[in-house]
Amino acid sequence: MKKIEKRQWTGFAIWTVIYVLFTIWMGNPWLLFGLIVLVDIYLTKFIPWSAWKQSKNKRVREMLEWVDDLLFALVAVYLINLFVFQNYQIPSSSLEKTLLVGDFLFVSKLSYGPRVPNTPLSFPLVQNTLPILNCKSYLEWPLWGYKRVAGFGTVKRNDIVVFNFPAGDTVALRMQNPDYYYLVSQFGRETIHAHPEVYGEVIYRPVDKRENYVKRCVGLPGDTLLISDNQLYINGEKMQNPENMQLNYYIETNGSPLTDPQFNALGVSKADRRIVSGDANSRALLEYLGFDVNANGQFNLIYSVPLTAKALEAVKKIPSVKKIVVDRDEWSAVYPVGYRTGWMRDNYGPVWIPKKGATIELNEFNLALYGRCIGNYENNTLQILPNGKALINGKEETSYTFKYDYYFMMGDNRHNSADSRSWGFVPEDHVVGKPLLIWLSIDKDKSLLNGGIRWNRMFKSGNKF
Repeated sequence: MKKIEKRQWTGFAIWTVIYVLFTIWMGNPWLLFGLIVLVDIYLTKFIPWSAWKQSKNKRVREMLEWVDDLLFALVAVYLINLFVFQNYQIPSSSLEKTLLVGDFLFVSKLSYGPRVPNTPLSFPLVQNTLPILNCKSYLEWPLWGYKRVAGFGTVKRNDIVVFNFPAGDTVALRMQNPDYYYLVSQFGRETIHAHPEVYGEVIYRPVDKRENYVKRCVGLPGDTLLISDNQLYINGEKMQNPENMQLNYYIETNGSPLTDPQFNALGVSKADRRIVSGDANSRALLEYLGFDVNANGQFNLIYSVPLTAKALEAVKKIPSVKKIVVDRDEWSAVYPVGYRTGWMRDNYGPVWIPKKGATIELNEFNLALYGRCIGNYENNTLQILPNGKALINGKEETSYTFKYDYYFMMGDNRHNSADSRSWGFVPEDHVVGKPLLIWLSIDKDKSLLNGGIRWNRMFKSGNKF
């Protein structure tokens, strides 16, 4: 055996300390077997890890050097993406004006503690589907359970949180929005599974491969939440609304259209401006909202736009604006889907948010409200008998104790956000991380050379969201 040089011992010692600390952090002593690999790489060298460097063929050496660098980069990116941070792009307007469509975020996984992946064998930087090939980006074996390692803190009220979409456990690939459970409530399970040409193949996705969503946490485990006339109450206390919270309003003018500069000053994008007065399908709605037709039997020019409280005050000062009415919702489907609660988007609850260790009675209402938590999220077999009694894992139960904490998430763009009012609670094992920084922001309404990059949002930190 060759003499082991000092630099080999030094390299081995440094990486051993790093690896042991990582093992302690993961809380998995089985990882210590990986030290055998470090011993061989730095000391014994029974396996010729760098034999390719001795090749006499220059092209072979160059090619294998490129492969070696690529593999190292992939492994590094994979580990960073799993345990430190990941990139996330805001795809929809549900958090405007707090976060805008086109914002690119660094999401910290250390803020709440990174999860050990459910699917450790997966392609880095791809959520669930490989582009071009259009196939799964992960292997379903091995499939590990939920474990979260130590982080810097826990989810707090009003935190903006990135999480895996809870209702994304089952997906109809050709029709992913609305979610599978809403489709079942509207068309029936048999119809969806019998028509793959319409709905696509129905698949199951592990927790860490469900789509990423970002919302504001407004309700914590154990809270009782109520929304009354768009105002949020927690445990009976009126909550302060986010500074940039938006509601939808119908704006009637005296006939003069609002201009692009006016909309820009209000912060209303082109995608959010909608003229409804010329839409025959909107006539009943406008009459319901209290708008009157003019002498010609037609409505004046009426827009539907989302506005912050500050923008609303600015609209009131526009001379051509005649009337402003907040949107009222009487028809939306809310969680729990298929169960009549009388709740609506703007008047929701009161609802208790499940807390780890808390016990509930299994009555009709609680089974409707928490059945998905018991069955889908906490991995029990739940069966509700015709007499209303519940079988959990084959045993009749009259109560249930929760294994996880749950959160209630909402978008700041309250009338344009599919959130916990639509699909329910977010289990703790679905929490991904916390946005730390906007590193790029692109305005799709403008060209890159003409204001397309929102420089004023660059490097805006999470405590200013």
